[in-house]
Amino acid sequence: MASEPDDPEVIYLSLSGTRAQSIQRLQIGLSGLAAMGLLVGLATVIMDRARQTDAAAVPEAAATSAANADTSVNDPLADAGVAPDVAVPAKASSESAQRASNGAPAGGR
Repeated sequence: MASEPDDPEVIYLSLSGTRAQSIQRLQIGLSGLAAMGLLVGLATVIMDRARQTDAAAVPEAAATSAANADTSVNDPLADAGVAPDVAVPAKASSESAQRASNGAPAGGR
């Protein structure tokens, strides 16, 4: 019968393979762990350098040119060229500001 161990036709193999295959799997696993350790170390070094650079950097650089002393009305649409630049007389703008603070409608009624 084929199930008896004395039978020369039956060869019993372990599921783990040969000794050379086991050593190769072990080497590959250890190499993978070493590679992950090196990557984590490299990432740590990069992050530490970034923190040192941020700590040594000037928080906010000073302006290299003087600020404009222009007190004109800031109209972003006119600055972009989308709407025509309409100058509002100073008297009309102060009256509309007073109406707005009093709660009166802008039409003057």
